[in-house]
Amino acid sequence: MSLPMRIGLGQFNELTDEKLAFIKQLGADDFLMNTPKLPGDKQWEYQDLKAAKERADAAGLRLMCLENVPVSFYHKAMLGLPGRDEQIDHMQTTIRNMGRAGISILGYHWMPNQVWRTPDPALLRGGARGTRFNLEEHDPNELTHSRIYHADEMWANYEYYMERILPVAEEAGVTLALHPDDPPVASLGGVARIFHNFEGFKRAIDRFDSPNHGLDFCMGCWSEMDGHDYVLEAIRHFGGRDRIVYVHFRDVQGTVPCFNECFINEGNVDPFEVMKTLKEVEFTGFMITDHVPAMVDDTSWGHRGRAYAIGYMTAMLEMVNRLAA
Repeated sequence: MSLPMRIGLGQFNELTDEKLAFIKQLGADDFLMNTPKLPGDKQWEYQDLKAAKERADAAGLRLMCLENVPVSFYHKAMLGLPGRDEQIDHMQTTIRNMGRAGISILGYHWMPNQVWRTPDPALLRGGARGTRFNLEEHDPNELTHSRIYHADEMWANYEYYMERILPVAEEAGVTLALHPDDPPVASLGGVARIFHNFEGFKRAIDRFDSPNHGLDFCMGCWSEMDGHDYVLEAIRHFGGRDRIVYVHFRDVQGTVPCFNECFINEGNVDPFEVMKTLKEVEFTGFMITDHVPAMVDDTSWGHRGRAYAIGYMTAMLEMVNRLAA
């Protein structure tokens, strides 16, 4: 099925009637679930995946992607620990089950100690709040996994994993979409972060060059990267090779080592230029809001913040399409 560049929603882990109705009311047809609450402590089973897909279908929506399995599903693979082959076997089964259920994208990351933020959010306009990160406020000697894991070791573990996972994804008709390190710094908690700059992504995509492997292009994470304005350059490079699978359309103010998330039109990059560039490289995936500022009387998921961002994105997309017509 050929679809145009379009707006979607995501970043929730349970399907509810309210979420399905809200997505439809905002004019979207596509959504993803992030670390969905499905049965299983080692893998996801076909019947559970099929049930989620059928519920989306019944609501007139497309469940396009599952973003992130629990870290416990593959932490041994990321760190090269005993038991990684068993975890990889389970991941292969999960991917086969996804393909059989008709869920065609699996977003993934390579951060065994996950996303980091600094306590106490930044204050934005009108008292809204956005998450922030300041490296100076974190202990440089903290070890989250007992010892230091160097970049060469993390790369070796990544290649070992992908050599066994990507062929299964290709057979199952599932596309793997790699998310950047967040925050994009060289190391946190003693664990090297190998996807914190352009060179890391180029190495991964060149090494595992397949139509079933691309990027979950998180605009915010690319905007966070230090020392260079990567966003448009990265879209042209990877989008020109049809390796952008879907987009997290958010932004930040500042770059590492100190930044905060913000409203979509107050960040480092021009969001209209980003959307125009995606159109120029013939991107045909979907874009979600990802994180949004916490607004007054909002829910924990951020209904108000997401509605603001989706409205802004929808207007930009309409203008981009008119300009291209």
